[in-house]
Amino acid sequence: MNDTLLIKLSPMDEMRFGVRTAKMNPERIEDVRDLELFCQYQQVDLAITRVPADHLDVVQEMERQGYRLMDTLLYYAFKLDRTPIPEDSSPYLVRPVQRASEAQAVRTIASASFKGYFGHYHADVRLDRDACDEVYRSWAENSVLSTDVAHEVLVVEDQGELLGFATLRLNSAQVGEGVLFGVAPQAQGKGIYRTMMVHGMRWCQQQGAERMIVSTQITNVAVQKVWARLGFEFDHAYYTLHKWFDRVAES
Repeated sequence: MNDTLLIKLSPMDEMRFGVRTAKMNPERIEDVRDLELFCQYQQVDLAITRVPADHLDVVQEMERQGYRLMDTLLYYAFKLDRTPIPEDSSPYLVRPVQRASEAQAVRTIASASFKGYFGHYHADVRLDRDACDEVYRSWAENSVLSTDVAHEVLVVEDQGELLGFATLRLNSAQVGEGVLFGVAPQAQGKGIYRTMMVHGMRWCQQQGAERMIVSTQITNVAVQKVWARLGFEFDHAYYTLHKWFDRVAES
């Protein structure tokens, strides 16, 4: 079994939501059986899974066992080695974050821009709403504080005020990823997201990556339109499913 299929307990989710949580990306029906046994042995309350969208046999088996669909995650890709990166004429300054001093500012932008954002956590009605928001606040802040979370964080600045942030990482020598982007509410609608995407593409190219990938929920149409205009193409998708082990018998 490769690393992407390993079943892992999630101490962060347990601390945040107060329930013992396990995560796995099953690709075969046998993986689901392994997950069920693991959760029984470890007394897991909540299992969070991501399944490739073309593995419908696995999804249907999971539905039979009480898993519920929480979101559909779409991935788009840009071929950096074949396609010119579009120009950016934005008047704003884009620069690397100052890791020692700007973590709180990035957290503040994430708090405002992701409040109520309908990812798989918010889709689960049993999870506390503020704790769901905290997922994005702490994710953004930790991206600044630790290079284990993000290899680079770019910020957009205008007259000394931070208006947005983009977290980036190299998944391999060939693939870079734009992970988490946030724009302050007062700065939305000014093309800042597009600017961050272009600079993220440049960063990935500078690292020697051949492709850049980005992902979002299927319902987040606005960013997908930006990606399409920049030359990104749909690449693959995942279903996210949750299972609460005290609700197996519910319909």
